[in-house]
Amino acid sequence: MKLKNFAVASLLAATSAAAFAGDQTVVLDLSKNINYFDASTETSALLSGGSDVISFIGATPGKYDVTITISGQGIKFDGEATTLNGVAAEDFSTLYTKKYSFIGLDASASAPFVLNLAGEIKDFKVAGYSGEITITSAVPEPTTYGMLLGGLGIMGFLARRKSKQA
Repeated sequence: MKLKNFAVASLLAATSAAAFAGDQTVVLDLSKNINYFDASTETSALLSGGSDVISFIGATPGKYDVTITISGQGIKFDGEATTLNGVAAEDFSTLYTKKYSFIGLDASASAPFVLNLAGEIKDFKVAGYSGEITITSAVPEPTTYGMLLGGLGIMGFLARRKSKQA
């Protein structure tokens, strides 16, 4: 019985240690525009090998524009090596905040968005980061097309009416 309890305790300890690692999975809530993720640790797992892999699951199939904003402490991020689904980011970073934009990414229900966040730890005692992912649909809604056509129709009507008066 004690061996069984020890095995369960060991498994729980190993699982909790892995939870502190930088590699993680985030379940997206598409009813919210912004979803959050973070990693901080006192172990060497954060950015081990120079990168963390963050998988964002739960996106419905379609094309999306994705913006990722990251704030870090004790970390130097590498914007050129940071990718989402293998696509390099457009870097809109400031001195203290890293902001990456990915335009027109395809998502499927079976394949998550996979962020390869690259960087290195500069101050091991306080290393950590937090971020947010903003996902917007890259394909306009049908109502957008309806409003566009309605506006063009009104403009055409006014132009025709003006030309008849002249």
